[in-house]
Amino acid sequence: MSSSTPHESTDERSPDSPPAGLGALERDVMDVVWNAGEATVREVLGTLNAASDRERAYTTVMTVMGNLRRKGLLSGRREGRTDVYSPTLSREAYTDARARFDVETLVSQYGEVALAHFAREVAGLDENRRRRLRKLVDDA
Repeated sequence: MSSSTPHESTDERSPDSPPAGLGALERDVMDVVWNAGEATVREVLGTLNAASDRERAYTTVMTVMGNLRRKGLLSGRREGRTDVYSPTLSREAYTDARARFDVETLVSQYGEVALAHFAREVAGLDENRRRRLRKLVDDA
């Protein structure tokens, strides 16, 4: 099988590892797929080009979507001659996993200094946002 077809699982991410970080174009592509639920390269290309002054090439978007599949963030199936991609994680699950990994990394690297900066940021938030954060912590 060719590595350019998405109908076989090629998730290189183990279940215990965090999902890959996203570059700007990868994030834009994932936003389109998350919003649509599933999409073809042509659909993603059309959405990206309609929302920007910058014209993206089909091959650029195809390459990015292939990379996201190899990173385990998209899965795909073949419909006739068209590949249809779906996210492997919801936007919320991706955000939660990345945030957890990034915070753990910062605390591991910088210890108390990182925690002090987090505390200072939280203290500067308005009461509504602090309340929402407390609910997130309680629900986690």
